[in-house]
Amino acid sequence: METTKYKKIGLPAEIAGLLYSGTVIPAHPLVLKKDSKQIDEPGQRALTRYYINSGAGGVAVGVHTTQFEIRDETFQLLEPVLKTVAEEIDSIPLERPFLKVAGICGETKQAIAEAETAWKYGYHLGLLSMGGLSHYSEDALLERVKEVTAVIPVFGFYLQPAVGGRVLSYEFWKKFAEIPGVYAIKIAAFNRYHTIDVVQAVCNSSRRDEIALYTGNDDNIVADLLTPYRFTVNGKIIEKTFVGGLLGHWAFCTAHAVNTLKEVKHCINNGFAGIDDMLAKGIEVTDTNAAVFDVEHHFHGCIAGIHEMLRREGVMQYTGCLLAKEVLSPGQLSKIKAVCEKYFPELGSK
Repeated sequence: METTKYKKIGLPAEIAGLLYSGTVIPAHPLVLKKDSKQIDEPGQRALTRYYINSGAGGVAVGVHTTQFEIRDETFQLLEPVLKTVAEEIDSIPLERPFLKVAGICGETKQAIAEAETAWKYGYHLGLLSMGGLSHYSEDALLERVKEVTAVIPVFGFYLQPAVGGRVLSYEFWKKFAEIPGVYAIKIAAFNRYHTIDVVQAVCNSSRRDEIALYTGNDDNIVADLLTPYRFTVNGKIIEKTFVGGLLGHWAFCTAHAVNTLKEVKHCINNGFAGIDDMLAKGIEVTDTNAAVFDVEHHFHGCIAGIHEMLRREGVMQYTGCLLAKEVLSPGQLSKIKAVCEKYFPELGSK
């Protein structure tokens, strides 16, 4: 496929409308067969249906929550999981749009190959990671983005240093926002200074109305969604907000997440009435996240924690991961039980 002319690939109107209006996009876990490193296809399909039935607006597959190791030669599961999830979504006669987002990683050649695989199975956007490319200059990263947009529309991803990424400059994001094939940016907004760089760059871009911002910050979700970013651009106040989230935290108790986003939008649309209750709910979300994502042990048990929550919901039967080290940390199970008893009592005794 020719990728040097950077042709723009558009989004279907209803998909673009959903993306821009803001929605819940869970990061889709991997379901394995017990005592095997093979995909449990019925289980994987059932988990996809869970997200659809919970009211999510899409799923992101092949991302951290799906386990990056699916790309390893040992497992070779990237294409099977992309295919299985896409086929399940397409088999359901939905009367609403549903976003299919595929995680894309690696050097330019690998990223293009993953984009082509995602496009083959009908994914609308590629969530393009900048991780693991510290040897790339900012210009080289931008060239890589342009190459990928020639294959699939891009959902940018700023993984900040607090969670293993790198600092990217305001000028980088200004140029990034001008790339025609970019339609959204997920910001793991742990560092407010770096976050402002991205949002201000988008606000100063000629394409600001064509780019949706999504939070990827699991520890401050509600406040991220409530916060308006306002900047003066050529004498005019320009405002952008995080319209939704693409989150591992939303991979469990997804109906609750869908309801939370509805409440946030209602609060905003009604002059921020009840904002104190929304901020209080945000603390509950963060408290839950601390246990499930295993903050005490520097996020070691985050994927296992998500699996445990899905087990409690009756969605996953086998909660194992590809790597033996991906397990709950000492004491994490009791913390998960405690937050369930506080906020999800129906799951506390599971």
